[in-house]
Amino acid sequence: MNRIIPKRLFFTTGTGHHKKKLQSFEFALRDAGIQKCNLVTVSSIFPPHCKIISKNEGLNHLLPGQITFVVMAQNSTNEPGRLVSAAVGLARPVDKMQYGYISEHHAFGETMRQSADFAEDLAASMLASTLGIELDPDKAWDERKQLYITDKNRQFYSRSSAKSARGHKNGLWTTVLACAVMLLD
Repeated sequence: MNRIIPKRLFFTTGTGHHKKKLQSFEFALRDAGIQKCNLVTVSSIFPPHCKIISKNEGLNHLLPGQITFVVMAQNSTNEPGRLVSAAVGLARPVDKMQYGYISEHHAFGETMRQSADFAEDLAASMLASTLGIELDPDKAWDERKQLYITDKNRQFYSRSSAKSARGHKNGLWTTVLACAVMLLD
């Protein structure tokens, strides 16, 4: 049986503006550098042993028309000045032999930092839940160590990628997106 398990992952974000919503999404994909791929959205498991690479390195591995798996958060508005954001968060155990969790978050009225923090907390909470562990992100976060420590003394690293923008002043559609892009090779 051929198993499709990503070996590498990178994060990217983008913003687009256009009078048509779909084209603003296309421009956000262009800004993120992934417009040439056939994107397949997947749910939220970060594979064991998966390596996180830079956006530039990841983009160099994409070919036009390539089927590309992504965990994607996106949000749009055509209201002038309305703040929109999208974020993906990752929580992965310190033990790289275990899987991690990727969350998506889409919000109105949140800054990029607020959405990024929420996405990280959500990923850590969801990972803990799948492992049968209770986790209160506010209590588990160790600022000094930059990781979550659970009640069973498991440790999770976290990170996020987020984008926010204000709706275009002339009422054009504004789309923001944040993606975790998975590479198979």
